[in-house]
Formats: sequence, structure tokens, C-alpha cells
Amino acid sequence: MKMSRDDFLQWENKAITLLGMSGVGKTTLANQLPKSSWFHYSADYRIGTKYLAEPIVDNIKKQAMRVDFLRELLLHDSIYLCSNITVHNLEPISAFLGKIGNPQLGGLSAEEFKERQRLHREAEIGAMKDVKAFIAKAHEIYGYAHFINDTGGSVCELNDEDVLKVLAENTLIIYLRADKDIERKLITRQKQNPKPLYFQEDFLDERLSEYLRAKGLRSTDEIIPNEFVQWIFPKLMAHRRPLYQAIADKHGYTVEARDAEQVHDEASFLELLATTLQAAQGNRRASAEA
Repeated sequence: MKMSRDDFLQWENKAITLLGMSGVGKTTLANQLPKSSWFHYSADYRIGTKYLAEPIVDNIKKQAMRVDFLRELLLHDSIYLCSNITVHNLEPISAFLGKIGNPQLGGLSAEEFKERQRLHREAEIGAMKDVKAFIAKAHEIYGYAHFINDTGGSVCELNDEDVLKVLAENTLIIYLRADKDIERKLITRQKQNPKPLYFQEDFLDERLSEYLRAKGLRSTDEIIPNEFVQWIFPKLMAHRRPLYQAIADKHGYTVEARDAEQVHDEASFLELLATTLQAAQGNRRASAEA
């Protein structure tokens, strides 16, 4: 969605989509907005509570069945297992997605890992296609004036035109672009606490081959899961950077993540976006006149 500064400020029921790497500040930015008037749509929460709810619980049960004491209780329906996913606690999703590598170190086989990746992709596509309906629900049922779509870091890798159409037609797309310093901080954070990641399958296959050659390993079962995640993360950022930018250039706008860090309330958030739209409009005008 493209619009002028004035159109944006006069937009009665604003709907914003935030793009960017996980950890760049999307959720922090969304949390600066008044909870009374902004509906915070967390894509990861939607993924975990609707589209991956059953696979997540099945994975938990699978682990529990390995413990004799829990196995007997489960088989006799004496206990009930569920995941406790919240907007601020998405660990069950990460645990399901997992890491590729040595099973004795908690890793998944290449086949199992890729299957979970495919399920996550389908879930994220579903969550993004739900945005239009949730914009209507937020306003018509719950009475929120505005809507903010806090996407997952992998939304740029879905390669689904219908998703882009839904987001572009119903929301103002804002890409939070990380500078080199922020990217270094994200890399450091991932090294200290390696978290599961989503990859496009072609990208994953190429990087796996590269890693196995570099480490002299014969198969993915020899990979130390955390070490592979730490190794691939900077490459993933470089891979995603132009994908985010292409979406922003065609369908939305780019805001420097460093500038977004200065937002502490609704007024400064709206002014940041309005200024971004005004600058983009000026640039388009200058290009047309050149």
C-alpha cells in the first residue's frame, strides 16, 4: 500500500505490517502503541496456536512417551499435555522447529528437519493470509481503531504472491532495516543463545553442503546443532536483506531500525511513519522531474 503523509495521518483505521529480522525491534515497536486502540497481531502466536498447535503438542507427547512414568499416564489418559504459547513466550514453536544435527545432541535428521520447515512455511502463509480477516475482527468485534501486524523474521522467504497481495492491499508495509551495528548485535545474541531458524530449502541445501565440506563431515547427523546455527546465521541475514528490501521497494517503505528505537509512544511512531512517507513521495517527485 502506497500513500501520502496526509493520507496516512487521516487514515481512520490504520493497519501496519512490520517486516525485519527477528530481534530487530518489531515487537518492541508494536508494544510502544496503546493497547486500548491498537490490535497487536503476532504472526508467531497465530502460527503456534492455530496452524502448528497439533504438531507442537504431538512433539511434546513424543518426547514424553520416552519416559516410562509419563508413558503409562499418557496411555491411560491420566495426564493432559499442552503448550502454553503467549505473545511473549514462543518457546514451544522454537522447540518444534528444532535444529538439524546429531540426534544425541538434540538435533533432528535432515528429513525430519525439512518436514518441520515445510509445516512452518505453510503455517506462516496461513497466518499472513489471515491478516485481512483479523483487521476486520479487530475493528468490528473487539473495537480496536488500529491494527499492527508483527511478522516473523522469515516472512520474506515465503515466495507466495497471495501473501504479498494480502499484506500490500490491506496494510502499510514497513521494513525495519538493521544497520551494521544492529546486525552485529543480532549475530552476537545468536552466538550466545542459538535459536532455531527457518530457511528456504534451496538456501539450506547449499549451506549444508558448504558446511559439511568445510568441517569435513560425512552427514548432517555429525553436525553439532548449535554450532551450525551460529555459523549459518550471518549468511541467513545476508540472504534475507535483499528480500526484505525488494518487498519494501515494491509494496511499502523502509524505516531504519535505529530510528525506530527512538519511538516511545504513539505520537512518535506516527510521526516517524509520516516523515518516511513524505520523504518517499519527495524522492518519487524528484525522480519524475529528472
